[in-house]
Order: sequence, then structure tokens, then C-alpha cells
Amino acid sequence: MSDASRKRDLLVVLLSLNSGATDAIGLLLLGGAFTSVMTGNMVLLGVSGAQGDGSLALHAGTAIICFVIGCAVGHRLAGSARPDDPVWPAQISRALTVEFAVLVLYAAFWMFAGGEVSEAGALGLLALNACALGIQSSSVQRFGVPGLSTTYLTGTLTTLVMRLTAGKPLRDVQLSALLLLGLIGGAALGGLLALRAPVVAPLLQLACVGTVLLASRFLTPTRTSATATTAEVTG
Repeated sequence: MSDASRKRDLLVVLLSLNSGATDAIGLLLLGGAFTSVMTGNMVLLGVSGAQGDGSLALHAGTAIICFVIGCAVGHRLAGSARPDDPVWPAQISRALTVEFAVLVLYAAFWMFAGGEVSEAGALGLLALNACALGIQSSSVQRFGVPGLSTTYLTGTLTTLVMRLTAGKPLRDVQLSALLLLGLIGGAALGGLLALRAPVVAPLLQLACVGTVLLASRFLTPTRTSATATTAEVTG
């Protein structure tokens, strides 16, 4: 694996940390629904029907719908993987910039309200968070790397267990382990802020995505270098 690929993987781990933090904040502060774990939200939607809990149904359903919208937006912006893609395609940064803008909107509203919003306000902020993670989830798929995900981590855990059971060396499961640890660590940090300092909790999410955007600039080929590479190939 190249040095650039290793750096890309570390940035994706940072995005998984953002997923964990955003999910924890959604569960603790924004109505008790997930913002990236749509399997969990589908279960919550079913449970809400059994319990007759309209509020839970509304929150879980809103999160699912907004995540789907975010996925569609992310795919439109980032596109699909191509054989000639660089390690970090510029389209991914474009999609993550939109995610960052959505998180800025949510953070501004939350912090202006002093971390205390009405039920309707919490539902709106949950919707923004779910949309942001939908964008993140589909844009990461542009890498076209199997197992590289920041939201579908049940599959990552399954892959890790299967590889360890098959006797694969630790280096073959290192990335999967880091993604899972990133998710858990993000949930721990997000949960801690949500309980101890809720007003500043969104800063963790902004820091994660903002750092990824800044660092990815060093992995994204400039127009000049891309043109030079094309000239070398055609020449």
C-alpha cells in the first residue's frame, strides 16, 4: 500500500469518528434516533409501531428519509469510482464540503440556542445531521475500496471476524479495526460532550470533517499535475 493510500485510510477513520459522534449526539440530544445507522432506525420504526410511540416513529422516519436524501446528493456530487481515479478524487472533497456546510448550519442553530431547542427544533437538527452523514456515506463509496465505509460498519465488523477466523495476519484487518475504533471513540467523545458540555458538542463534528477537508488537499492532484500526467501518458 502506498503512503498516499495509508493517509487516505486515516482520513476515512476520522470520518468514522464523526459518524460515531453524530450518532451519539442524535441519540442523546435530538430525539433518540440514529443519524447513520439506518438498520437501527428501521428497527426503531418497527418498535414505535408496536408501542404506538408517534414521536419515536417521527424521529426515526425523518432520519431515514433525510439520510436517503443525503446519499442521493452525495452520489450526485462525488460520482462513482473510476479505474483512473487518484487516491483522493476531487469530487469527494466537493461532496464533503457540502456535508461540512450542512453541519455548520446545524452547529450555528444549536449553539445560538444555547444547546436547548424545542422538540420541533431537535427534529430539524436531527434531519440535518442525518442528511450530512448520508452525503458522507455515499461520497466515501467513490473510493471504490471494498470495506472502506464510515457508516456501514456492521459489515466491517463481519469482515474483520471472518478474516481473523481464516487466519489472516493482523495487517489485513488493521483498517477494519481502526474504522470500528474510530466509530466507538467518536461515540464516546460525542456522548461525553452531549452530557457534559452540550453547547459545544457540534464542534467535534466540525473538527473531524474540517480536518479531513484540509488534509485531503495534499492528496488531491491539482489541475496542473493532472494535465501533466495526461500529457505524459498520451505523449
